[in-house]
Amino acid sequence: MDTHRQLILVKHSLPAIVENVPAREWNLSSEGKIRARRLAEELELYQPEIILTSVEPKARQTAEILAEHFHLEFAAVNCLHEHDRSGIPFYSTDEFQSHVRELFAKPNTLVFGNETGLQALERFRKTIESILESYKSKNVIIVSHGTVISLFISWLTGIDGYLLWKELGLPSFVALDMQSKTLLKTENID
Repeated sequence: MDTHRQLILVKHSLPAIVENVPAREWNLSSEGKIRARRLAEELELYQPEIILTSVEPKARQTAEILAEHFHLEFAAVNCLHEHDRSGIPFYSTDEFQSHVRELFAKPNTLVFGNETGLQALERFRKTIESILESYKSKNVIIVSHGTVISLFISWLTGIDGYLLWKELGLPSFVALDMQSKTLLKTENID
């Protein structure tokens, strides 16, 4: 692996929240589309060659805007989706943050949703490793979701995943040096 290889993980842009629709089905809001265009400008420094995304609409739509900006194709990849929360009710912000805090504190316990934090991490980590193996010499941007990104970065670098999760905006990105396993940059776009 190139000793200076960077991986850019993007948290999708701002969705239109619809309480009676599962979060995995939300689309970008009008403001989210504007922010995604600003995100693309911030990512120019990284000269992306490959854009991959979660299958969820808000991530796919973010990736589509990035791909249009960079005149690239993008592809949806299974297993880059968010921690599986299908079937859970709509929580208030405080309730939701409490559940996520517990998910990071007890990664081996099924806190809410259909997978533990560890299960979500393993699914996401294996997919990232496969992507990096497939695109060894390419600058890769992956558009995904806050919880799985934070779980992965915490596993890779040892930083507090919950604090990172709280810090990541809609959209945001992190640049990682995969050789030294360090977080190089965190950037929120608003």
